[in-house]
Amino acid sequence: MTNPEAQRQARQPVPDAEPQADPHAESQADLQAEPREHSSVRPEERSQAPSDPGDAADSVDAAAREARATERLERAVLAAEQALIEFEIAVDTFRIEVENFSRLHHQRLGPMYSRLDELDALIAEAVAARTGDPEDIRRAREARGLVLPMPKVEELFHGWLDSDGLSPEGVAMLTEQPVQPPPRVRASEEARRLYRELARKAHPDLAEEEAERERRGEFIVRVNAAYAAGDEERLRALAEEWAAGPPPPERRWSRSEELYARLEWLAARKEMLAEAAAELESSAIGAMIKMAPEDPDGLLDEIAEQLLAKVAEKENELAELVR
Repeated sequence: MTNPEAQRQARQPVPDAEPQADPHAESQADLQAEPREHSSVRPEERSQAPSDPGDAADSVDAAAREARATERLERAVLAAEQALIEFEIAVDTFRIEVENFSRLHHQRLGPMYSRLDELDALIAEAVAARTGDPEDIRRAREARGLVLPMPKVEELFHGWLDSDGLSPEGVAMLTEQPVQPPPRVRASEEARRLYRELARKAHPDLAEEEAERERRGEFIVRVNAAYAAGDEERLRALAEEWAAGPPPPERRWSRSEELYARLEWLAARKEMLAEAAAELESSAIGAMIKMAPEDPDGLLDEIAEQLLAKVAEKENELAELVR
């Protein structure tokens, strides 16, 4: 009769890690029954015998898993680096636009704001002269204090206003006479393209070594200066300089700990940039640019018209008071 227990054991699958039996080898029972002193393998030789194939397979699997995890980390770091660079380019581009627009704002509208302050002081003084009220006199002094001449003020308004008052260009602007327009400092599309290309290639965040990061940082400072000035020729020269220079160092991802540290640094860097971007957007000039991102010059023209209308209104008010 067939033994049911034997049939059940025969149907059991053989574990993958179990080595196949050698028909020519001695049985395990025979080896165990053999006296220790008759063993043909000395103890020191047994210690050097190959390990269990199952253990070797486990080691291979663990190494493969670690290699796959490291590869995933490398992809994550690379994606985070590229995202950070694009974000930093966007923040730097907006910062330069804010600086340039602020300069244009002061050049074109600064004299009008100064004229409005002067008219406010004259009106307050005229009111105080009529009433003699101490409170009106105090307001007149405060208004006059806002427009007192300041040394080297021309440096703040780029020649439109000096310590003696409005410059000829400022007077011409207020009287709607022809005047030389302020230089255009916003970068052209070609300058934008060159700047973005250089920033992507030479960005300091792509460097692993501190010396290479410093070299790239100094180069990017010159790139930013050329872009802020809208100088296409300088940007082209910088592109040629970078192309002729040493190539960026080869990336080496050898340890998972280094990759985790890199990801943490990238996250901290992005958080800092996000704070800088929020500060720019919340500024008065940043808010103005966001109102008309496609035509900021048109926004300046619109504000100038409003200021001229206020100037005319206050001049009429002053004329009524001094009659």
